[in-house]
Formats: sequence, C-alpha cells, structure tokens
Amino acid sequence: MIELLQYQFIQNAIYASLLISILCGLVGTYVVSRRIVFIAGGVTHASFGGIGIGYFLGIHPLWGAAVFSTMAANVMHYFTGSGKLREDSAIGILWSFGMALGIIFIFITPGTPPNLMSYLFGNLLTVSSRELLMMLALALIVVLFFLFFYRLIIAIAFDESYAKTLRLPVQFINYALMTLIALVIVITIKAAGIILVMSYLTIPQSTSNLFFNDFKRIAFGSIVISVIGSLIGLVISYFLNVPTGASVITVFVIMFLIARIVFGITNKRKQRRVVV
Repeated sequence: MIELLQYQFIQNAIYASLLISILCGLVGTYVVSRRIVFIAGGVTHASFGGIGIGYFLGIHPLWGAAVFSTMAANVMHYFTGSGKLREDSAIGILWSFGMALGIIFIFITPGTPPNLMSYLFGNLLTVSSRELLMMLALALIVVLFFLFFYRLIIAIAFDESYAKTLRLPVQFINYALMTLIALVIVITIKAAGIILVMSYLTIPQSTSNLFFNDFKRIAFGSIVISVIGSLIGLVISYFLNVPTGASVITVFVIMFLIARIVFGITNKRKQRRVVV
C-alpha cells in the first residue's frame, strides 16, 4: 500500500482529493444552505458546452468549461432572481443547451473524437500537475472570499430579504458566489465527472449536517468527510480498476447511510433519557 505513494499520479490524486474537498466543503455548504442544488446541477451539465468549445478551439477543455459555466450560472441567476423566468425552466433550458452545444462542437472538431469518459464519470488518477495548480489557485480564492465576506454570506444564505433591507451588497455576493460555484464545479468535473459532480457538493454536507447546525462546523465536517471518502474511494478504484468518480460517490453514500443510522440511534437514546 505504501509503495503506491511513490507514483506521481497517485500523489496528484491525493492532493486533488484534499483541494476538491476544501472547495466543495465551503461552496457545497452554501449551496445546501441556500437550497440551490438544482441550479448547481444545471450549471454542471451546461459546462459540457464549454468542454466541447474547448476541444474545438484547441484549448484545455476545463478553460472552455470555466468560461461557459460562469456565463451560464450568472445568466441563470439573473433570469431567476429577476423573476423573468421560472427557476426550473431556466435550469432546463441551459442544461439542455449546454449539453447540445457540447455534442455539436465535439462532432465538428477535426480529427479523432476525444475520449469523454473522464469528463462524464471522472478519474482522480488522471489529474495533472497543471490542473493541481488550477485547483490550488481556486482554493486560495474561495477560502479568502469566504473569510473576508463570511458575515455577508451567512446573512444572505439564511435570509436574503432581510439582508436587502439592511442595504447589504446582496447582488454582488450572489453573482460572485455563482461564479465561484461554477468554477468549483468545473474543477470537480475532473475528479467526479459531469454526471456525479453534484454528489461532492451535497452528500458530505448532508452527512455533516446530521450532527452540526452551525455553518462553520458543517463546512469543516464536510471537508473531513470528503477527504476520507475520496481517499477510500481512490484506493477501491485503484485495486478494482473502476472509475474513481463512481467509487468515491459510492463511498460517500455508504458513509451517509452509516451516519444516518448512528444519528438515529443517538437521537433515540437522548429521547429516552429525557423521558426518564
């Protein structure tokens, strides 16, 4: 087992697990608190359009996905926030448009069609040193943003209407967070894939929320859960030769079920003590 650590791709996968856990732990806690999971899901699938454009232009697919996803996230927020379009309609339109656009651009790209399995299902073992640097840079930006605007983020996450009455910069924070959510989703695609990326943003947070109610504790707990689940999933995928994204998400679900059982048992014991 220790011998595996000498390989560069294994080291990259471990570093990526840590950075993605930090990113998704912070951003995912906000997504769950604001109950915008389906908006994040729409952005996730819309990012496929950017991947296709990236291949067509001959640039790194993640750069194309980053630009396209950021635009899609902010357009979606604008139309839903202004009441010009229902949330489910905006999600459906951008979701389908992004996927269709990605397929078209990949189809018209000259040469052999690229292997999209790593983007659809994810593979931590294929994360490059260049992509690690991108993750590190984004992690620093996200951490600094949450530290600097923490009070504003909490106020908007739990009562946006009240935050507006206090004349807080609600729109600035909303658009900034939608941009960060889009970028985190794009970075996570490499690990979990488009199909499973939402699990990184919701399952560890839901597991942590079983035991904590405070935003900071939920975020920290989800980071720890995400790191543990990612490493276990990485080991399982390596030895069973299965996609790492699917393996990690399966571990996340098992961890959630175990935590749910433990939470239920603990709750029953507390109730019995109160009755007695």
